[in-house]
Amino acid sequence: MNTTLRMFLTTLKAFLLFTLLLGLLYPAAIWTLGRIWSEKADGSLITNSAGEIQGSALIAQEVTTPGFFYPRPSAAGKDGYDAMNSAASNLSPRSKEFQAEVDKRRTVVAEREGIDPNQVPVEALTASGSGLDPHISESYAHLQLPRVARETHLLEDQIEGFILECSENAFTEPASRSGSRLVNVVKLNAKVAEAVRANTSPHS
Repeated sequence: MNTTLRMFLTTLKAFLLFTLLLGLLYPAAIWTLGRIWSEKADGSLITNSAGEIQGSALIAQEVTTPGFFYPRPSAAGKDGYDAMNSAASNLSPRSKEFQAEVDKRRTVVAEREGIDPNQVPVEALTASGSGLDPHISESYAHLQLPRVARETHLLEDQIEGFILECSENAFTEPASRSGSRLVNVVKLNAKVAEAVRANTSPHS
């Protein structure tokens, strides 16, 4: 009887201890850390001046209207840019389907940006491994700059400033190398949208 009682008490103590540690203290510690770095814990959300959520700085968005910078292509989900289906196409570079898709993208980008098809950068032709990469190179951003300025009626110098604000050092390239910095296209498009909004506001 004493042995059974001791086992019961030991089990009860262990249950209460782990409930305290894992059920209360650990969640409280994680929540506290999340509040300290709330931007990252909440999904790195981007909001405009009206407090409206524009998206996440971590996830590329499909561009469907004029006046914005295009991200890399996406093979995530049926129509791409599906955060619930992050993936690459897994097609071989020798695949006829892959080569046909690349040729199609090359034609679309060349016509859209008004450039020679041979000038279309590789990143505009191939999707990232996740299909959700929010970054493009500075060189690709600058290639799109004239079109965005034309479609939004914003000054090129103003948009150039947005590109600089949204640029980050690439992990694999020296920051001093021309075009080696990365631009967060989601943040960049949010700034463009905010500038267009300001220009069209009745109080502007």
